[in-house]
Amino acid sequence: METARAMSYFCRKAVTLLCLLPTLECLGTMEALPLRHSTSRILSQPPSSPRVPAFKNPLRRVLLGLLFGSFTGFFLAGLFVLLIRFFIQYVNRLPILKGPVIFSPKISPRTLQVALSNESQLLGSSPSGKYYRVVLDNGLVVAVKRLEPLENGAPEVQSKAVKRQIQRELELLALLRHRNLMSLRAYVRESDHRFSLVYDYVPTGSLEGVMNRVRANQLQLNWEIRHRIAVGIIKGLRYLHFGCSPRILHHDLKPSNVLLDEEFEPRLGDCGLAKLMPHASRGMLAYVAPECLQSSRYTDKSDVFSFGVILAVLLTGKDPLDPFFSEVGGGSMCRWLRHLQHAGEARECLDKSLLGEEIEEEEMLMAVRIAVVCLSDLPADRPSSDELVPMLTQLHSF
Repeated sequence: METARAMSYFCRKAVTLLCLLPTLECLGTMEALPLRHSTSRILSQPPSSPRVPAFKNPLRRVLLGLLFGSFTGFFLAGLFVLLIRFFIQYVNRLPILKGPVIFSPKISPRTLQVALSNESQLLGSSPSGKYYRVVLDNGLVVAVKRLEPLENGAPEVQSKAVKRQIQRELELLALLRHRNLMSLRAYVRESDHRFSLVYDYVPTGSLEGVMNRVRANQLQLNWEIRHRIAVGIIKGLRYLHFGCSPRILHHDLKPSNVLLDEEFEPRLGDCGLAKLMPHASRGMLAYVAPECLQSSRYTDKSDVFSFGVILAVLLTGKDPLDPFFSEVGGGSMCRWLRHLQHAGEARECLDKSLLGEEIEEEEMLMAVRIAVVCLSDLPADRPSSDELVPMLTQLHSF
């Protein structure tokens, strides 16, 4: 019985194996086929370097194309912008004007040219040119400064670029409007290297002429007027240094370039002419800051030094070139003034005609301190023109 059962069990297993045999053979064939196929292909082909997946080559080409296209586009756009800018500059470039250029409705070109051709009254001279009193046909009186020839017609001066630069600077000076500045009303280019500048006429003359009359006892100038002159000069400087864009340095501040009207209100002349005549000798040595003599470096503090000398002239009544300073003043007005201030003897430097009123003497002694600070050897130790205006206008409050 057990034998019959065992035989039946083995028969069932055999039938099952016979049924699964085709399936197992099929699976074996599928597993072995790729291996044999790959092996035969590897053996039949020569060895080669590993290949980059196919999808990466098109991506690289796209990226390179984008980079090259972007670079080309930016380059062409920049070139186009430069061409447009050059074209605009060429179209808008300043034309070189001939004949009178007028900035005042009271002056006509023909009238001015006729007046300039006639003999005029000489008012004064400086290294950069001469001042004349000119009367126009309509009765208007103007002051004309005829500049010395600019480098006698050197090729660099005759170039159109330099002519345009000079014309541009003159038009910038014509825009200056301040009570304490000489206003440029017109200019005439008489030749390739000579200009005439037309200003308002001020009848009192220059501060240099007024102080010469004071020294000769031909004119009395009290402290109130001298203080007003000092305040007006520093206000004009402040406008040049802080009220203009770009800022303007005077470069040649001295009494002969300070003009006075009927009320002794000062007006600064020759403002900004340094750019027109860079090779002309400027300034008397007594009014030139030490750094300019040592390194030719000029800043707004150099203008402040020149103002300090003018303030000392107003306080002392003396000329900086007076032989007195070479004998007892240590060689210069600056050293003499500084010595008296440090020794506590500042009163000795004041103009004797100013002494008398105690309150005024206190203001003048404070002004001496301000002058000494302006005359400091180091530019950094000098106050700015912006700081000097309240210092001078409020002397009575110190």
